[in-house]
Amino acid sequence: MIPPVRLVSEAAELAARRHNGMSRKGRGNEPYINHLAEVANLLATATDGADAELVAAGWLHDTIEDTDTTREELAQKFSERVASLVVECTDDMSLPKPERRRKQIEDAPHKSPGAKLIKIADKISNIGARIHSDPSSDERDDLADYTGWAEQVVAGCRCGSVWLDTTFDDMVRKARASL
Repeated sequence: MIPPVRLVSEAAELAARRHNGMSRKGRGNEPYINHLAEVANLLATATDGADAELVAAGWLHDTIEDTDTTREELAQKFSERVASLVVECTDDMSLPKPERRRKQIEDAPHKSPGAKLIKIADKISNIGARIHSDPSSDERDDLADYTGWAEQVVAGCRCGSVWLDTTFDDMVRKARASL
């Protein structure tokens, strides 16, 4: 087993390399790695740093979905648990977006406790990226749509961390106030 600090550091490094050059939605042309760092930090805070594999999976949660990274590679380099958590958080990109969204809502209550925490942290980060001080009509519509859908997903993920649940609720309030 890799020591905890090294596990998180190596996950961050792999995530940075695999997402190099990618930008995230919202917040202008922000590097995608900022999203992964935010998710990992939310998980580290929620667990008070006690679960390095969860934080590593937070760094890596989009690598299979967005890059040529495989489950086997993650299991070999990190651990079986890290690989399983990432797979649980990976959408089937061959499906149309409405179907992927529906599956996230349906699957959320059946995820492992760790995957539920990653999902909540991911939604907090994604809502926050969509909040702008002077949003256009399209940006307001996107924020309202994403927030409503995220609430449905998170409804199936609650009760693993009071702090994450509260942070999500605060972000939803902030999003609604900016509409």
